[in-house]
Amino acid sequence: MNFELSEDQQAIIDAVEKTASQFDETYWLERDRDGHFPEEFYRAMVDGGWIGIAIPEEYGGAGLGITEGMLMMMTVAQTSCGGMSAASSLHMNIFGPRSIVAFANEEQKRRWLPPIAGGEKKLCFGVTEPNAGLETTKITTRAVRRGDTYIVNGRKVWISTAQVAELIMLLARTADYDPARPTEGLTLFVTELDRSRIEVREIDKMGRKCVDSNELFIDDLEIAAADRIGEEGKGFRIILNSLNPERILIAAEAIGLSRAALERAATYAREREVFGRPIGKNQAIQHPLAVSWAELEAAYLTCLRAAALYDGGRSCAIEANTAKYLAAEAAMKACRTAVATHGGMGYAREYHVERMMREAMIPYLAPVSQQLALCFIAEKALSMPKSY
Repeated sequence: MNFELSEDQQAIIDAVEKTASQFDETYWLERDRDGHFPEEFYRAMVDGGWIGIAIPEEYGGAGLGITEGMLMMMTVAQTSCGGMSAASSLHMNIFGPRSIVAFANEEQKRRWLPPIAGGEKKLCFGVTEPNAGLETTKITTRAVRRGDTYIVNGRKVWISTAQVAELIMLLARTADYDPARPTEGLTLFVTELDRSRIEVREIDKMGRKCVDSNELFIDDLEIAAADRIGEEGKGFRIILNSLNPERILIAAEAIGLSRAALERAATYAREREVFGRPIGKNQAIQHPLAVSWAELEAAYLTCLRAAALYDGGRSCAIEANTAKYLAAEAAMKACRTAVATHGGMGYAREYHVERMMREAMIPYLAPVSQQLALCFIAEKALSMPKSY
């Protein structure tokens, strides 16, 4: 078993770091203040060919795997304090197309994938709803078929990048909920985000201000049947092909974010002197930082394992949820420790660690809660009875 990265994988990290480092910590601090989408950063990543890293070459992508995607996203989050602000500007366009690649027909792939890979169209992910939360099978947004068109009405919430996206991957109910078959009756679409029929309201939130989160109010949206992915009513199974990669990617982003915070804390501890000695000489400073380093390393190895399983066509749900859980826990602790290491200056924006601590809440809360990840692990890895 070899845990070393290949030369090509290390080259990806080096190249991504070179591009991302063009946007320094001041750039991300300004985006945190003004809330403007980091279009310049996004375009630089497009120009480098990174948006389509996991899209097949015949559709304009690089044809690489989720392993390479997670290494890219980890590097993006770590470089120049980009954190979740940088990673989230790309996030959906890395994992979302997996369902298109696996289940769309040839015409759909050629229509949707090249514009996504080329950065011409941004994709947002319309699944979560106000009254369903993590219980995806209980969503109520309805798509009613009339001839070759579906008419969609409903609401979505926490939809990232809907302010700037041109496409939406939308999950809607096409049949009544059946408790005996809860995952049936959901249908997946990819379609233009028609702002004349979809009202997008931004949510003012705690962190990652430059990548918008939104409520969507959908009123008689018309979607052509040609925009449906796969069979009607089978959307839940199709969307699972994107959900495990999303957990892997967000775990990698959490690791990159908190490694950057840890680096800043270690540098500060080496340089800051109190009572005639560097504070980093004190074990009360050293040990929490060392614990965080070890926990992040464990999360990273689990993340690599989950990605390798996915790319190998094997089941990775347990490993993906484990990676998400471990990375989120480690990120919260590492970022909190980084702020504490800086003392009062950790609370100041100019040192950046307070922003990282706020952004560490994202992988902790999304795309699934820590508690639900543990419930899944208990059920699938330990054969415990289902608790939800």
